[in-house]
Amino acid sequence: MIVVENLVKTFGGFRAVDGASLRIEEGSITGLIGPNGAGKTTLFNVIAGVLKPTSGRVTMMGEDITGLPPHELFHKGLLRTFQIAHEFSSMTVRENLMMVPGAQSGETLWNAWFGRKGIAEEERALRAKADEVLEFLTIDHLKDEKAGNLSGGQKKLLELGRTMMVDAKIVFLDEVGAGVNRTLLNTIGDAIIRLNKERNYTFVVIEHDMDFIGRLCDPVICMAEGRVLAEGTLSEIKANEQVIEAYLGTGLKNKDKVMI
Repeated sequence: MIVVENLVKTFGGFRAVDGASLRIEEGSITGLIGPNGAGKTTLFNVIAGVLKPTSGRVTMMGEDITGLPPHELFHKGLLRTFQIAHEFSSMTVRENLMMVPGAQSGETLWNAWFGRKGIAEEERALRAKADEVLEFLTIDHLKDEKAGNLSGGQKKLLELGRTMMVDAKIVFLDEVGAGVNRTLLNTIGDAIIRLNKERNYTFVVIEHDMDFIGRLCDPVICMAEGRVLAEGTLSEIKANEQVIEAYLGTGLKNKDKVMI
């Protein structure tokens, strides 16, 4: 689904992404791991259009999407979430979901004056869709709660719910487990697996929790110093000497100490 070829992103003289190449297969849940500063989030931001690459190429289902802005990629079904959730805190959980689909009738002044019936019908459909999503994510009891009052894990579920309000094809999840308790992290993992199996979502997941990665992801890609270092199953990645050295600066003789 996604092919990244020799991607480079520099900030001044620093190469945050340094010739990275990788493939994301349709229908997969791919894990992206690596030490802090490996370039994982920068790679996400370039693929998702938040940053323009210095050089290199990104294609989605054969179409060149290099440098396209996020709103265009959104309409192509490529979405990303952030390590820190970006909810509209003063709006309810349901309202946060209802505002996701673009080109809503109520956004135009003409329809606001003369198309109120159509707007009302559209809002009813959006409300029903939002309630379905919240039930799927098992947080329907929070639908009328202000989003700013949610816990960190509940906000991550809300962000996942936003991707369900449109026809998402591939979703990039940036540290979905950061600041989330184990119970809610299991709920998030269950939702990701169901979306993958039941709705054919493709996921790419940045995460430091290797138990979470091991439960969800195959393959796993490891980055270091802006490059792709290794790819394989989590067991293969854990046994890779280059990966061990990237994390701890040590060799296989000390691999029993590695907490990858």
